[in-house]
Amino acid sequence: MGSAQEKERQMIFKAREEILQQLINEKLTDQEIERSKVSVAEKEIDAQIERIKKARFLTEEELKETLERQGVTLENYRERLKKDILRVKLVNLEVKSKIVITNEDIKAYYDKHKEEYTGKRKYHLRNIIKRVPVNAADESKKEIRLKMEEVLKKLEAGQPFEALARTYSDSPIAAEGGDLGVFSPDQLSPEIREAIIGKGIGEFTSILDTEQGFQIFYIQNIIRSKDKPLEEVSAAIQEKITREIMDTKFEAWIGSLRERSHIKIIR
Repeated sequence: MGSAQEKERQMIFKAREEILQQLINEKLTDQEIERSKVSVAEKEIDAQIERIKKARFLTEEELKETLERQGVTLENYRERLKKDILRVKLVNLEVKSKIVITNEDIKAYYDKHKEEYTGKRKYHLRNIIKRVPVNAADESKKEIRLKMEEVLKKLEAGQPFEALARTYSDSPIAAEGGDLGVFSPDQLSPEIREAIIGKGIGEFTSILDTEQGFQIFYIQNIIRSKDKPLEEVSAAIQEKITREIMDTKFEAWIGSLRERSHIKIIR
């Protein structure tokens, strides 16, 4: 058997295994639902259907038509929703209700993932570029570099960046003073990003040897969004921590159900 066929066979086997394990988990969960006497009222199913209709911008008739195209009646759909709600209730009862998240846990998560909640910086950039022809000789490239060094000296002497860009830059936007627009760091190449990070408004980089040519970048402005304080994001962090813990505890809970059950898989 060829390696491609073997790989395909393994993928099919893995998919079947995952489906089988999911069916076993659902069966064990349904047995626990019966044992735990968890129930769902018709109004809870009605409310879930209303949420689905609102989220998908569907009327009652449009929902029925969508289900019919899938070969499902509204009654079948309600029964499926009932099972889903029952399983969620059981997991909340057996797993989520036993999770306790303290203020200290939330603060620790916030401190560890601070970069997610601090204001993001964007840079308004200008540039001056001297283009280097493809396959340019070393001597020619050196001459272009020397011209760029003259521009850098003028900048260091205090001459306005915009005026120098208009005079010396080989760019279609030279007339606009080399105004490139606003960029977040991840939109820039690693070389340019490294050159501007740490610089303040009104500062410029050294000469960068880029694929486009020799360039100098000027930081016209730094735009920073507001930091998100702990109080503003604590509820979201609590939910995130809960989901992470639930994943682990759910696997452990299902594992304990399997241990208490007699499951025999014939392959």
